[in-house]
Amino acid sequence: MSRVYPFDDGATARAVIDDDGTLVEWNEGARRLLGHPAADVVGRPAADLLAGSDPPAPPGTPRWEGTLALRHRDGRTVPVWLLAHHRPPRDGWPGDWLVVTPLTGGETAAPDDPGDPLTRASLIQAPCAVAVYDERLRLRRMNDAMAEIIGLPEERLRGLRLAEIGGKPQSDELEQGMLRVLSTGAPLDVQTLLRTGARDEVRAWLARMAPVTDGAGRVRGVCLAAHDVTENHRTRQRLQLVNEASVRIGSTLDVTRTAQELADVCVPALADFVSIDLLDPREPGWEPPARITAPVSLRRAAHQSVLPGVPEAVTAQGQVSVYPAASPQADSLIAGRTIRASDSAEAAEAAEVTKARDDWLRSDPVRSGRAQDFGFHSAMSVPIQARGLTLGVALLARHRRPDPFTADDALLAEEITARAAVCIDNARRYSRERETALALQRSLLPRTLPRTAALEASSRYLPAARAGVGGDWFDVIPLSGMRVAMVVGDVVGHGVQASATMGRLRTAVRTLADIDLAPDELLTHLDDLVIRLSEESGGDGSTGEVGATCLYAVYDPVSRRCTLARAGHPPPVLLPPGVGEARQLDLPAGPPLGLGGLPFESTEVELPEGTVLALYTDGLVQPRDRAGDAGHPLLHEALGTYTGSLDETCDRILHALLPQGGAGDDVALLLARTQGLPASQVATWDIPADPALVAPIRKQVVDQLDRWSLSAAGFTAELVVSELVTNAIRYGSHPIRLRLIHDATTLICEVSDTSHTAPHLRRAKTWDEGGRGLLLVAQLTQRWGSRHTTDGKTIWAELGLLDEDEGLG
Repeated sequence: MSRVYPFDDGATARAVIDDDGTLVEWNEGARRLLGHPAADVVGRPAADLLAGSDPPAPPGTPRWEGTLALRHRDGRTVPVWLLAHHRPPRDGWPGDWLVVTPLTGGETAAPDDPGDPLTRASLIQAPCAVAVYDERLRLRRMNDAMAEIIGLPEERLRGLRLAEIGGKPQSDELEQGMLRVLSTGAPLDVQTLLRTGARDEVRAWLARMAPVTDGAGRVRGVCLAAHDVTENHRTRQRLQLVNEASVRIGSTLDVTRTAQELADVCVPALADFVSIDLLDPREPGWEPPARITAPVSLRRAAHQSVLPGVPEAVTAQGQVSVYPAASPQADSLIAGRTIRASDSAEAAEAAEVTKARDDWLRSDPVRSGRAQDFGFHSAMSVPIQARGLTLGVALLARHRRPDPFTADDALLAEEITARAAVCIDNARRYSRERETALALQRSLLPRTLPRTAALEASSRYLPAARAGVGGDWFDVIPLSGMRVAMVVGDVVGHGVQASATMGRLRTAVRTLADIDLAPDELLTHLDDLVIRLSEESGGDGSTGEVGATCLYAVYDPVSRRCTLARAGHPPPVLLPPGVGEARQLDLPAGPPLGLGGLPFESTEVELPEGTVLALYTDGLVQPRDRAGDAGHPLLHEALGTYTGSLDETCDRILHALLPQGGAGDDVALLLARTQGLPASQVATWDIPADPALVAPIRKQVVDQLDRWSLSAAGFTAELVVSELVTNAIRYGSHPIRLRLIHDATTLICEVSDTSHTAPHLRRAKTWDEGGRGLLLVAQLTQRWGSRHTTDGKTIWAELGLLDEDEGLG
């Protein structure tokens, strides 16, 4: 199938030869030149038309011109000058050669008389490249500047169309513009990229087309003036690339991501292959050295290529390589400046760099083989520097683009790399601060949760994926009487300051929990602490930005009741045992910590054994990519899939609620499954107000321990009960109650009375008759203490239980 041309077909001899040498097109001009009709030659080898015995060697460039001896139909030999263009496959057409020559003897073969307007418009000696085309858009005249651009003299090209002279897709586009000028009579400017001249170099051209008119104003042709705007074009490209780098580089505070953005910006706009190597930190908190010496250990942070899969890379991402002094990377880092190396280097310094690079490649067979396989011919290494520190090096290389790196390319690479260096340094500093905050936070959070008889617990903590580390925390605190406290909190803000504040609040909660304050009272004291921290953070006396939310709960396995209070924190979610749906507990919200002067309220609920409680921070249910209250239904649904494993349920909840890329804020999650203490493990006595009846009480305690098979603890327990009960009778108020509680490892003795006076441990003098009771209790038990109740106080002591044959420790 032949291409269709909208112009006359007789002034040019034109033929098309496909890449295997077969003639596929033959126009009327070719028939006039050699006498062969198209039917006789199309489909046959083009070499059959050669008069010589040996066909010429295939040209090694896209354009060829020369004189060949061709065979006329009548048998004679005709020497013909030919211009041939190789056209790559495009728009469904296979690759081929377009071969043309102008026919002599026609009216377009020679210039008209000096009075012809086309002749007057030619401007043969003008420094601007000018060509004049007639009404059939065939070349009539061109000046020396245009001939130099094309690379052929006027007498060879006269009578050819622009598309035939150029033989490229851009030539067709320019010819269409000339046709428009010829039709409308209006001038037109077209900018295009063309390979021109003897060096076949890509240049940017502004083609200014204007109609040529005669004295009557009729359009007789088109004048084409070509202006080389390559430098302006390259300047715009560089500015555009710098602007693109400003937008694309530094989108996150991640060192690896920022390095990859730098590589992506440079390919293919500046290089065919780019690698980003950063100095390998040897330890946390490491700072780049002020002076770098070879060999240099660099970690591959990113690379990019015009080829899929980056096959040129020898080093994998994340891998550390050692670069000797002869390598471009080390040389650039040591010198602190950009170093260019090219196979076609002209300067002596560049030649030395190229030789050093070649010597290094020869010492590394893998790199040398990779460089030869892909044909690297030009490389440029640019140090990545910010704030006086060298962070790494960017290596740019070319193997597809034929032109080497220029000084302007080096300036552009340095500008882009300098912008990226600041972003990489910011990301590095952020990562260091984040790691510091994470280390601090991990040291302040519980590494393991205590095992208690009251509940089984599991937890998860996830730092924010992109924001600074926050102040979320959780804790499980064993209390007296087998009770246990659960707490979850969230400090406002991020970073080391938030983590430090979290640590202070967690310590305060543990201290307040040790004195067995009710949840609402504990939050009141914690509110006072946050106010003091806010005042301290101001420094100059002004109120700071410290604030927090908190949820505090105390569960008693004996009564199976839980008392909760919250300070602006999300309420817990409860999953009842057996068949049931997860639901949110209705608790008074309470003000956030740090406001001061507002009350907190406690709520008591009964929790059957096997109830699962979910305590969490708002980062779990309010991720940034989800609007509204969509997180709570997802939490209820995920918690409802509990099948017996708290760990699996924690993971299932995080997977269901958090986005794939991580949470936008810190997330703390605490799951607790309640356990009840059977009534058979609790014994209670009302104590009469008579010291003489202490002995029968001791006997009842020993008998009860025998029934519990805890006889080994009987002696110690008898002494402890005797001292606590005696003190209550002497110094307390009635009624008085004794309670024993035990599980597999602990025996607890509790004596309660209605007096609010707390006992104090003191050292008795030698001849004192009293004052040794609590000292004796402290020596015989693992721990002891007192707690205030609504009716008075309770003195308690814990004894550790071992097997019968091991005795009491």
